[in-house]
Amino acid sequence: MNGPRRGNIHSVESLAALDGKGIRYEVFFMGCPFRCAYCHNPDTWEGEGTLHPTADELAAKIARYKPYFGKEGGVTLSGGEVLTQSEFACELTDRLHERGIDVALDTCGGVPLTDSVRRALASADMVILDLKFHDEEGYRRYCRGDFRAVMNTLDFLEERGACVWLRTVVVPGINDSEEEIEKYAAIVKRYKCVRRWQLLAFHTMGFSKYERMGIDNPLKDTPALSKDRLAQLQEFADKCIGEL
Repeated sequence: MNGPRRGNIHSVESLAALDGKGIRYEVFFMGCPFRCAYCHNPDTWEGEGTLHPTADELAAKIARYKPYFGKEGGVTLSGGEVLTQSEFACELTDRLHERGIDVALDTCGGVPLTDSVRRALASADMVILDLKFHDEEGYRRYCRGDFRAVMNTLDFLEERGACVWLRTVVVPGINDSEEEIEKYAAIVKRYKCVRRWQLLAFHTMGFSKYERMGIDNPLKDTPALSKDRLAQLQEFADKCIGEL
């Protein structure tokens, strides 16, 4: 390879507050092995991003925001799917740790556990893992992905004693019932590494991207999940798993 490794980055958000603890600088990587029916960022699936920094360049840029992070904040590596660029993620995490910056890694869990993927997962201070469905059928039908790969990732994180947040998008007519939530909960309760399980509401804000990119939107007639229903299901989910 000629010169230092460069990332393929879709975009960055300097003051994010939803993907990890505290105030985060979020880096959205290009590339994803899944094609989730409810994805709101299809523009990150493949192709060239808008930024191609080295790990040193990006870490130096991020470090300027360190005063805003406070005691709990830091950086979240997201996507797309960050682990499709696991070597770059490892380099960036190392550079951020050298500067005393906390790193969270947000992943779908669907990337095979190569050595560099294992290193990237193990070096993160926290992993945010999507538990999109509770069985192979759900992953195959709605994500074109491999449920077993996700479980392998979760098993690896359990072995490492990692700090893991699980998240599940709840879609009306697909997984928005108590019966479905109970099936997820049966998995969540098996893992001591899970510190939090958060349900997220399906929304339609990304629909315009499908139209602009000429991509079929299989959920174009599906309404957003209401805040009230999300709150009901989160309360039910919390009762199912008890105290983590």
